Amino acid sequence: MTAFPRFAGLMLLALAIAAPAQEPRMDRKQREEAAVVNAQLGMEYMRQGDLASAREKVEKALSQDPNQASVQMAAGFLYDRLGEDEKALAAFERALKLGKGDPDVLNNFGAFLCRKGDRKRGESYFLEAAKSPLYRTPDVAYANAGRCARADGRPNDAEQYFRKALEFRAEQADALYQLAELYHEIGSELQARAFLDRYSGVAPPSAASLWLGYRIERGLGDNGQAAQYAARLKRDFPTSPEAGELLKVERAQR
Repeated sequence: MTAFPRFAGLMLLALAIAAPAQEPRMDRKQREEAAVVNAQLGMEYMRQGDLASAREKVEKALSQDPNQASVQMAAGFLYDRLGEDEKALAAFERALKLGKGDPDVLNNFGAFLCRKGDRKRGESYFLEAAKSPLYRTPDVAYANAGRCARADGRPNDAEQYFRKALEFRAEQADALYQLAELYHEIGSELQARAFLDRYSGVAPPSAASLWLGYRIERGLGDNGQAAQYAARLKRDFPTSPEAGELLKVERAQR
């Protein structure tokens, strides 16, 4: 007997979202729920690349209830995608205040800041997220902190963060790949090979990983293994920038 009123309430909420021109009056709880749904729809449209529809849904969510961290975070993602940096920054900062230590907000804001060059601040948010007992994937936050430190020209700090990520999850693909690159850059090719082998065991090959494997094997003097990487790169990713770099190397060797 209690199912019908609940169903009727959901129908009212759906009508409020689907038909804004005839939107019925909603109480506070309904507006909060509608805002969350519209924010989620906006995020889905972003994943599909439909930014016009994403903007419509996210800004509708903001008009319904701007005082939810998830709504402001969706706005941050949207404005970032649209290149509206000031709006994105304001939305992420609002989400941070509303979220009160929400590790997802901390991680996402950290990613935004690192991309925009504010790396020390972004790194600090990644570390705060990683240390939160509420965060289910601290390995991701540590790997992100490593990327941030690496982009900031601090490879030693980056290495420590990547290794910390692996302590939480030994199969953390991004940390394994980043460590392979780091060791290749300093000429420690055996360690680079070991981490790339571990990466290859948990992630599908990419143009970047095959190109890295080629360079590592060349550094080790194993031309046969390097040739296998080269063949796979040209076969599976012939139009990639990495394949273009390989062709340049091969021409120079002739």
